[in-house]
Amino acid sequence: MSATPLWPFAVYCVAVIVLTAGMISVSYLLGQRHQEAETGEPYESGIRPTGPAHLCLSVKFYMVAMFFVIFDLESVFIFAWAVSMRQVGWTGYVEMLVFLGSLLAVLAYLWRLGALDWSTERLGSRGERRRKGGCA
Repeated sequence: MSATPLWPFAVYCVAVIVLTAGMISVSYLLGQRHQEAETGEPYESGIRPTGPAHLCLSVKFYMVAMFFVIFDLESVFIFAWAVSMRQVGWTGYVEMLVFLGSLLAVLAYLWRLGALDWSTERLGSRGERRRKGGCA
């Protein structure tokens, strides 16, 4: 084994740091500075805000987003397995069956738990209070 010289990596790291610091410095020196009252006020496409920016979103939206990311990541593993299926042989096939079995078990658990249920029957008393009281 021959030792790979590290100086190209060090030069690259220094160049990235110098370039980043240079861009931030030039932006600070040449950038415009506004101190008007409306400078810090948010707007959307030139329209002034008419109400508070805080929205009441159900936790279910965030849960579905997390489940999507988790199960979407598994599709990457399945695709990589499908590409290399001939090389991994029967061992890879059995491992993928175990992997898919665990995914289906987690999906069944989430389903049984009610995490995928958007109806309001399973919320119980705490959910009733939240629904009537708005954001909590």
